[in-house]
Amino acid sequence: MTKTILVTATEESTGKTAVALALARLAKERGLSVGYMKPKGTRLQSNVGKTLDEDPMLARELLDLDAEMHELEPVVYSPTFIESAIRGREDPDELREQVRESFESLAADKDLMVVEGGGELTTGGIVDLTDPEVADLFDAEVLLISKYGQAGDVDDLLAAANDVGDRLAGVLFNAVENANFDPLETDVVPFLEGRGVPVIGVVPRERDLAGVTVEDIAAELNADVLTNADTDAFVERFLVGAMSGDSALRHLRRTKDAALITGGDRPDLQTVALEAPGVKCLILTGGFRPPGAVVGKAEEKGVPVLLVQTDTLTAVERAEDVVRSGRTRNAETVERMRELLHDHADVDSLLGDAAATDGSEESEE
Repeated sequence: MTKTILVTATEESTGKTAVALALARLAKERGLSVGYMKPKGTRLQSNVGKTLDEDPMLARELLDLDAEMHELEPVVYSPTFIESAIRGREDPDELREQVRESFESLAADKDLMVVEGGGELTTGGIVDLTDPEVADLFDAEVLLISKYGQAGDVDDLLAAANDVGDRLAGVLFNAVENANFDPLETDVVPFLEGRGVPVIGVVPRERDLAGVTVEDIAAELNADVLTNADTDAFVERFLVGAMSGDSALRHLRRTKDAALITGGDRPDLQTVALEAPGVKCLILTGGFRPPGAVVGKAEEKGVPVLLVQTDTLTAVERAEDVVRSGRTRNAETVERMRELLHDHADVDSLLGDAAATDGSEESEE
């Protein structure tokens, strides 16, 4: 009997892919044969046509799967597909049957199936394929991933747990800041367990998993790098420079791990930004090259300067998409998450009756 775990989340950008693949790797280390599926492809390389989600492609590589992409990702949940469904051109019953058939094919002879949810818990509602509905279709247990920043986040978590219902295997808090560990362990976890919501683990925030590098941003924006400064610094947030130099400096000094996006014709703001230690790079828009003095100071400070041809709004949207979609997800990301789950989550209770009967810890790889 194949055990199935669906990995979903209360919101986007919670590390769902890394957790799902890391869990699969841990199961393989325990001697299990493991399959993977993402019924709704949401992390698309483009918005139209027969585009593919990058997560199943990564899963196929890391888990040595020989399944076809159309089985791993039976529904390409693109804007084009969503518009078609709203206009009544997609049959939910046919889609569910297609998804079910793909799942059964992938699950054959597997001890464990790891199913990755799409986007967030409610994605897929227009074709009756939300993550709770997919869990029902596959008879799956559900691992619910959540972030935690403040006590009010528990409201959203309880609502999500209620949507999942009796299929909830547990909650995993991911990317938790050090300052939030004590309130979670002391107050939130006992409260949730008192409400019948088991907590599988609390995973600390890792800087290398939380942002993207300047190099990643430069590649995505097709930017010219005007300095020889290292581009391996991590960026987690973007600031739009539209203020005066004096007020900008006060604001910029309070930020960290940020990229400033501003017009290339604002040397006053660029110069001020280079004085703020939390600014890791400058992204200059409009194709305007900055004065040599700015480039020279950036070289001296070791701050990369990226020049893009697009306008500021477009640059902001594309840059934020890089962070939101987590373009740095790769084998190294999954391996680090595997270590974190091993150390901070009760993986054995999650795998439960799927665990190898001989207790083997040998890897299949």
